[in-house]
Parts: sequence; C-alpha cells; structure tokens
Amino acid sequence: MKKIIYLLAFIGITIIGCNPIEDINEDIDAQANPVVGNDEYTLTDDDYDDLNLGFGSFNSEDQAKDSIPMLLSDKYPSWGQGSSVLVNYNLFIGSAEGLSDFTGADVYGFSNADYATTGSDAFGFYPNVDATEQIPAVLAAQIASPVEGQIVLAEYDQYFETPEIGLASLYSAAFPADYDSFELISVSGPDELGWTVGSANVQGSGFDGGANALEEWLISPEIDLTGESDLLFQITQEIDFLGDDTLIDIMIATDYTTGGDVSAANWTALPFDKTIYGSLTTSEDFDFSAYDGETIHVGLKYSSTDSDSPRWRVQDFAIRVLGVSGDTNAKGEFFVYESGSWEPAEDVYYLSTSDYDSMGEESGQPGRFDNFSSSTPADNYIPTFLNLTYPFAQEEDQIFVIYKYFSSNSGLGTRGQSYTVIEGEWTPHESTITTSLQFGYDEGVWVPDNTIRYTLVGADYAAVVAALADVAGFESAVDNLDSFGNFNRTGTWTDEMLITALDVILDNLDPNAEELQKYVLTIATWAPGNSTEEWEMIKYQGEWITQALYEELTS
Repeated sequence: MKKIIYLLAFIGITIIGCNPIEDINEDIDAQANPVVGNDEYTLTDDDYDDLNLGFGSFNSEDQAKDSIPMLLSDKYPSWGQGSSVLVNYNLFIGSAEGLSDFTGADVYGFSNADYATTGSDAFGFYPNVDATEQIPAVLAAQIASPVEGQIVLAEYDQYFETPEIGLASLYSAAFPADYDSFELISVSGPDELGWTVGSANVQGSGFDGGANALEEWLISPEIDLTGESDLLFQITQEIDFLGDDTLIDIMIATDYTTGGDVSAANWTALPFDKTIYGSLTTSEDFDFSAYDGETIHVGLKYSSTDSDSPRWRVQDFAIRVLGVSGDTNAKGEFFVYESGSWEPAEDVYYLSTSDYDSMGEESGQPGRFDNFSSSTPADNYIPTFLNLTYPFAQEEDQIFVIYKYFSSNSGLGTRGQSYTVIEGEWTPHESTITTSLQFGYDEGVWVPDNTIRYTLVGADYAAVVAALADVAGFESAVDNLDSFGNFNRTGTWTDEMLITALDVILDNLDPNAEELQKYVLTIATWAPGNSTEEWEMIKYQGEWITQALYEELTS
C-alpha cells in the first residue's frame, strides 16, 4: 500500500465535534469570537462600478484575482483564518476568432468613374445589375499590389428603381458618418467648444454657461470637380441664436492643402441663406458654377464672440449637377484576394441602409440613423433579421454580421458579431462568460484559493472498505467502517490510518488533480456519538498529504 510509511510521522487535522482545533492562526486566537465562514457570492453591477469596471466584466483572470479581495474584505469584515468564498464573476473573452479580419478590413468606396467602367451612367449600380459580379474587376484595376489573403470591404450604392434624369450629387458629406474624413482646425478659443459630433449631425457652438470667443473650422477632403459644369450646392442645416451673420460661413478654397495653414489659403464665402431655422432644414440649390472644373476644399467656419454665440448644426451637404437621380441603398460586400483574383468572402454579411430600415425607422430604432448604439443594441435585432433572411439555416450554421455602431466616446465606427444557429435560433457569440474563483482568508488577507470542500458520501466509505480490507492492520477498522458507515475515533481509526483512508478517497475522487490542489474533507465519525471532522489535504509532488505536513515540508 503506497504512502503509509511517512504518513505515520505527521498529522494535520481540523476537527469539528469531539476534538479540539490544534493549530489556529495567531490573529484568530486574539479574537473573542472568531468566525470561520464559507459562502458563494456573485458580483453585482454595483461591485463592478466600485472597481471602476464600466463594462461589467474583468479583462483577465489575473485582474479578477487582484481586484476581488478588496471587495471580500468589505463584505466579510469579521471572517477569519480558514474562511473561504466562491466568487462568480464576468470574464471578457473577446470576439469570435476571425471577426477582426472583417471589422478591420480595408475599405474601398466606389466612385462615379467606377460605376461608369461597369456600364452604368449613374451614381450607383442599376437595380438589375449583379454588383458581386462587377466589383472584382474594379478592385483589380484600383488596388495596386494586393497581397494574398487581403480582405477589402467594397462600399457602393445600388438604386432601388431605375433612376430618372434630374439633379444628382457629385460629392456629398453626411454627419456623423463622414466626420472622421474632415479636418478639424481650432484657430482660437477653448478646444472643448466649437465643432462637436452628435448622433445625427455636427454642431458648432461656443456656449458653455455663457458665450465664449473662438474660431474653428471643419474642412472637407479634396473634392475633384474636373470636367464638371453648372454645379449647384445644397446643405441641410439648423441655425439658432445667430446675431452677427458673419460668424458662420461656408468657405471655398482652390489652393488649400490638407494639413496646411488655413490662414494661408484664399477662402471665399459662399452666399447662402442664414435665416434662423430652428430645426434641420434642407436649403435650395445655390449656384456653385464658380467652381466648375476646379479642385476644391469646403470649409465650415464657425465663430463665436464673448457676447454672441450662435449654434450651427449641419446634417449634410452636397455638390450637385444635372444627371440621373433616384433613391439608393448603401451596401457593402467583402472580397478576399486569393490566387491572383478578388473572390467574394464567405459567411459574412454587411448590413445595408435598407437592412437597418427594415428593423424600424422610429426614434430608438436602427433605421433612424442606420446604425446601432448602446441604446439600440445589435443583438436585440440581428437574430430576428437573420431568421427572416436565412429561413432555412441549419443547426450550427455560422455567419459574421458587420455593422455600423455609434459611440458617444469614439463616434461612428465598424463593429461585428458572430452568430450561430443553436437549437434552431441564431445566437450571438458570447464575448463575456460567467466563471468562478475561490478565495481563502489567509494570515489577514483574502487570496485566490483552489480549495474544494467535499463531504464524504456512502460510495466514498465503500471505496475505503474495498481498498483497505486486505491491508494488514486495517482489518478491524475496515469491518467497523463497513458495519456503521463512519470512522470510529475511539481507538479503532487512528489519525495515521485515517490519513491513508482519505488518500484512497481523493485518488478515487480526483485522480487527475493538479499539483497543489487542496481539499477540505468532511467525514462522519463516532467519537463516541455521531460527529464530524474536517481534514485539510493537499496534493504535493504527486501525493495526497495533510496541509499541516505540507507547511512543515515547505517552511
């Protein structure tokens, strides 16, 4: 029988019932009424807030091990040595594998010239055109030196119906979607005022409890109008509290360079109606023919004084020309460069504007601004959308859905989620799981502890009987255990013999236990009278020994 020789020399036991506790931490000895407790606790939203974890989860197990002890000290102030708490907490495990390949993909936006190369004389694909077939040729012509495995999101417009001849946009900017492509230049005044981005527009304001003097510009990327004529300009805006109408202007320059000195360029103000609108209003088409054939920048110049602080909201503006027009669906498809050609990516879907609209266009619904947000969570809508879009999906089918997401901190960006059919329903990937850590109170502090508390059952006693029945010196003790189902501690089962029995139980209970795995075993005894004892055991160098022996061997 293994492990019997050295066990006779060491005994480590904590007894509840008939025997006194022999080895107690000095700090607990000093307490009048020490408490040794055992509990299970699940962290609440308030707990995460107290730990400054606004997302309601830990980023790693190490972070949880470092942070949770301070909470336990507050919640269990009177508990002492030997106490333990199993803590359930949320752990962030991240997005599904491969998702970032799509959310971080290069983006290629189709131009009017691109549509022309596919045979379209409009500003988007016609309804009957298969865009998936047309896009690879454009990417091959426009993307120089692609690399194997490169992923590109091709963004394009497609008409719902055959367009009509009329006014069409050569260039358009909509906010907040295009905000990041504009250059923000603060000339004077507080940096936190001036142009700010909102959920449906950009806003210029110098008011912060009172008017503040400042000047700030929002300047477009370079706009190439070569070969164009009879141009028009249209803007959707709201103007409030404007006294001096020279404080806001739409400025045009043909000699400005992105990143250059705004004061060094020759800017010309575009005459436009500065009526105080009070709500977002689309203007008439202003004459813009002075810039026919030019390459320009458009600057939205906002100014404020110490006494006059207007508010100027801009939702969009466009440079237009007589041509084809019609309602379009803003779409996107992912392509992968493989073996010398661009191929459609599989099992990924990019939401279009019509997809958002199908989920509702009222306030608080995705179609309102064609994006999701914290108040309009994607997972509340996309599973239903997938059920309708893929009604014959099979169990374990998986797809990435990529979408626009607006954050008050970072503006409009691209996010995504993996969805899998589980029991007939499209189910989002769990980026956060609930898991557990056990903590023990040791020498005045809470520390991570792998101790498993276990109370022996009938099968455990039977396992001891089967294992030790034929071992010399155990015959009488085993017979007694077999008859009464407990360990007779009045002389039949000595400490040394009991340690051997617990070794049998643990090998049977947890044969693959990791090194330094701890157990607190509660056993039934006769002392005389029915009672219980708790034994602290640990696996050390492949063997089960008492905690007391381990501490002696490693001290």
